[in-house]
Amino acid sequence: MTKRKGFTLIELLVVIAIIALLMSILMPALGRVKKQAQSVACMSRIKSWGMLFKLYTDDNNSFFNEGWGYADHRQNAGKNGEYGLWMNALRPYYRDEQMRFCPTATRIVLGSSDWGTFKAWYRDVGNRYPQGSEGPTKRFQGSYSVNSWKDYMVANRGDRLVEWFWKGTQNVPNPSQVPLFADNTWHDAWPRHTDTPVALPFDYGWGDKGTSGEMNQFCIDRHNGFVNFTFVDWSARRVGLKELWALKWHRAYNVNGPWTKGGGVAPADWPQWLRKYKDY
Repeated sequence: MTKRKGFTLIELLVVIAIIALLMSILMPALGRVKKQAQSVACMSRIKSWGMLFKLYTDDNNSFFNEGWGYADHRQNAGKNGEYGLWMNALRPYYRDEQMRFCPTATRIVLGSSDWGTFKAWYRDVGNRYPQGSEGPTKRFQGSYSVNSWKDYMVANRGDRLVEWFWKGTQNVPNPSQVPLFADNTWHDAWPRHTDTPVALPFDYGWGDKGTSGEMNQFCIDRHNGFVNFTFVDWSARRVGLKELWALKWHRAYNVNGPWTKGGGVAPADWPQWLRKYKDY
C-alpha cells in the first residue's frame, strides 16, 4: 500500500504564515520604491517644463507669458485675459496633457472641500488654441504651477507692483534661485516673504485664495520633505519645504524674511508638521 504525497494542514499554514511575513516586510519597501519612481518621473516632467518655457522665451524676445496681465498689453486689449495663463500660452509647445500632472497627484479634486497634497486642480478658462472638437472654453487640469511673479506684466495688479515682476530672462540676478515652475495645488501662486505657513498640511485649502498666504500652495509634502522645481536658469532640483521662503520669488522679495534663519526664525516657530525638516 502506497502513501499519498502532499502537504499536511500544519505545513500549509506554516507556508502561508511565511508568505504573509514576507509580504509585510516587502510591501513598505515596494511602496517606497514606487514613491521614489514617481518622484523621479515628476522631476523629469519638471525639467521638460523648463525646456518648454525656454522655447517659449526664445520665440518671444526672452519674455515670459503675460499671465493675468495679458489684456493689459496694447495688442491684446479687449481679448480674453485668461489667454495669457501658462496652460494656454504654452499649449503649442506640448501635446501630452499628462505633462501638467505630477505622477503622485493625478486624481482631480471634486470641489473646494475635496483637496489635498496628492490631488490635482482644475479650472475652466477661455480656450486660446482650440483643438479638434474643443469649444471656446476648456477645462485645464494638473498638479503643477508657475511662479506668477515671472509673468510679463506691464501694469500693477492690485497690490502686486509691476516693478516686482521678472517679466523675462534678461537682467535676472542669480537665476538659479528664481523659481519658475513646481509642484502645487493650484495653477498659479504669488508667494510673499511674509506668508505664514499653515498649522496643518490641508489648512490652506484649494482654488483662488487671493493675494496672500500663497506660499502654502507650494509648501506641500509630496516628495518626503521636498518640492520639485525648475528655475529661471532652466535648472531643476528638489527644494526643501522650509527653503521655499529663502528663494527669490520676485524682484523685491526679501530672502531673509521672518521665516528664514537669516530673519531669525527658530525651529519652534514652525508648525509641528514642518519642524522635522531642515532649516534654511
